[in-house]
Amino acid sequence: MNIRIAAVSLWAEDVPASTHFYRDVVGLKIMPQHAGASPHFDLDGCVLMILCGCPALPLNPEPRFPMVAFSVPNLESAIEKLRLHGVDLPWGVESNDACRWVMFHDPAGNLVELVKFKT
Repeated sequence: MNIRIAAVSLWAEDVPASTHFYRDVVGLKIMPQHAGASPHFDLDGCVLMILCGCPALPLNPEPRFPMVAFSVPNLESAIEKLRLHGVDLPWGVESNDACRWVMFHDPAGNLVELVKFKT
């Protein structure tokens, strides 16, 4: 059986700000939507939805673990774009034997990660 994630949902009180962030800062492609529908982003066969509501933030911030992580082809250019938009990268670039990543909060407070796997 070939099971893949179909959709991921993030909650945001300010949906337009989060839509701008994921479209214009992170660089995700927004999908056509019906009037009144929540924004949907195309993630190569998976959909990221931004839903109106209060994000469920963790009660204990440690250990840090993102709500969603995006694999990127070029982490350095992604970081440069985040910095150009004034996104705070509180832990800087982190790495292990398998990958390099950076974590940050989106406008709603969701912890997000961009990751580049080593080849």
